[in-house]
Amino acid sequence: MVAKISSNSSLFGTINYNKLKVEDDKAKVLFSRNIFEKRDGSFSMSLCQKSFEPYLAVNKRTENPIFHVSLNPDPKDRLDDEQLSEIAEKYMEAMGYSNQPFIVFKHTDIERTHLHVVSCRVDETGKKLDSNFENIRSMKICRNLEQEYNLKIAEKKEQTNEIPTGKVNYQRGDVKHQVFNAVKALMNNYHFQSFGEFRTLLEQMNVTVEEVRGTASNGQRYDGIVYSATDDKGKRLGIPFKSSLFGKEVGYEALQKKFEKSNQAVKEKKIREQLIPIIRAVMKTAGSKERLELLLKEKNIQPIFRQNEQRRIYGVTFIDHNSRTVINGSRLGKEFAANQFQELFNNPMARTDYKETEQIQSQGKGNDLNPLDYLAKPIESVGSAVESVVGGLFGLLPTEKDNQEEYPRYPKIPKKIRRRYGRQL
Repeated sequence: MVAKISSNSSLFGTINYNKLKVEDDKAKVLFSRNIFEKRDGSFSMSLCQKSFEPYLAVNKRTENPIFHVSLNPDPKDRLDDEQLSEIAEKYMEAMGYSNQPFIVFKHTDIERTHLHVVSCRVDETGKKLDSNFENIRSMKICRNLEQEYNLKIAEKKEQTNEIPTGKVNYQRGDVKHQVFNAVKALMNNYHFQSFGEFRTLLEQMNVTVEEVRGTASNGQRYDGIVYSATDDKGKRLGIPFKSSLFGKEVGYEALQKKFEKSNQAVKEKKIREQLIPIIRAVMKTAGSKERLELLLKEKNIQPIFRQNEQRRIYGVTFIDHNSRTVINGSRLGKEFAANQFQELFNNPMARTDYKETEQIQSQGKGNDLNPLDYLAKPIESVGSAVESVVGGLFGLLPTEKDNQEEYPRYPKIPKKIRRRYGRQL
């Protein structure tokens, strides 16, 4: 059994995620502890939130007070609702949440029947519950429960984050959940430093995003986010979804914090410095947009070109799936700006090394990399790709000799000596 713990600041978003599953008959409330219910025992969103209010109201310093864990038995483990309830209850007690309000949802939206448990990280006095070595304690509890209930022992490869199984497909229905899962997965796993870079990443999953700004009736300005599903050509489909429907974790303020953290990560990991020589080397061999896409694809780097109706390139963004980073060409430098690629693709014969591209055999077509193919893989540094570029097919980085030939050093012109004319005797 695998347990995946997360924290956030939005009680509504977390409960609402599970509530939507219940409404679509893809989940049900298994049981709850210290949660108000209707007289008939049915689930009530408002009563559930009120159950948490006394705890959240006295919260002192905990930034993300909502505890959310998914418990995932192996599909081969045949467990009835009573056994699942016992497992969830024993898990929460062992984690120190026996006196907390919590609610357990049974999800059947994927092949693996699993549980989602929502609780609160602060007690009735506002003090945060102990979270030291939380994941280690959780793993030990899972091992004990596996022995007690004779469950299949989880392998390491199973202990990965749940990710969407494909692009958003409007025809398949359940669009809200598809969009939310895509947004959350990419936001949690990729670096991006601007709204435009985030939008470019989402578009690979048939999702787009827009900023909404305005002034409320009381004169107060507001900033919001709206997500929409699209088709493969980027055309919006159906109604848009306000970020508040999904919770604060994918809202405007969360995005601003994400931009700052991504900016810091890109600097610390020197991702920009590692990408530049790789892309520069590929540009020396690429005489067309298609060829450049193909060569970069071999390095798990996806260039996204934005073109107008006249097919003129006015923007370029690179998605490095090795380090999971989205970065605009302008951030890399002037030589990677849109106009440079426009000139490269329109006048490839002007480059002396263009004929070398004819020796490269195509091993694939198109620019069909997908973030989903990389979310389950460990993050790698793009630095390892540099050696491959230099030593392999793309080993065309200019050497010191090349630089001397391309930029010859001309002899210095001696300064003109001014003659001083004095009084001649």
